[in-house]
Amino acid sequence: MTSGVFITGTDTGVGKTHFCALLVRALRARNIDAVGIKPFCCGDRSDAEALYSAADGVITLSEVNPVWLRVPAAPYVASLIENRALDVDMALQNIQSVASKHSFLVIEGVGGWRVPLTQHLCMSAFARDLGYPVLVVSPNRLGTLNHTQLTLDSIRSSSTPCLGIVINQTDPANEGPATVTNRAILEDLLEVPVLGEISHGEAILPAPVLERIIASLSSSVSAQ
Repeated sequence: MTSGVFITGTDTGVGKTHFCALLVRALRARNIDAVGIKPFCCGDRSDAEALYSAADGVITLSEVNPVWLRVPAAPYVASLIENRALDVDMALQNIQSVASKHSFLVIEGVGGWRVPLTQHLCMSAFARDLGYPVLVVSPNRLGTLNHTQLTLDSIRSSSTPCLGIVINQTDPANEGPATVTNRAILEDLLEVPVLGEISHGEAILPAPVLERIIASLSSSVSAQ
């Protein structure tokens, strides 16, 4: 298995943290020393706290989240409002340090794939330079067909390997023609696999989803 995976989403609020926490817990239950990292947090630190909890305290909160901006906005916007430069180097050095102590990193992006970190750096470039394969979290709602394809197009154009997508049922009560057909249509349209579905209230990652992710990670290593 490769030494890490970068989790992005089609937008903010699609359930990246929920999925990352489930994945860390599931891998640790398999005796894989997995930890979650949220390099950049904007607003409160609840995402980082969820990843910290998922790793059973084997990593500090500062290691989970080395760069914290208090303004709830895109990192570039938050850094302008707070009048301080976003410390990208600190985030990179932290990832390298954690990687030297733990066998598998689940790295969560902030916002979507193209959210700006600085005037000249987007999350997509940051993720590409890390060198980990990407997994996309897509919400099961109206509009996800368009947003998922746009995200995957951008990932492909950056020459970053993509393992596939996981569909997150963010609101189980919101059922309609789109939510009941999204998975089948995405499986028909996409060149990458749909690795499975999760529900926002789940406490355990479904075993079939975990098995597909592990298989995709192993295939990614073989292809390198």
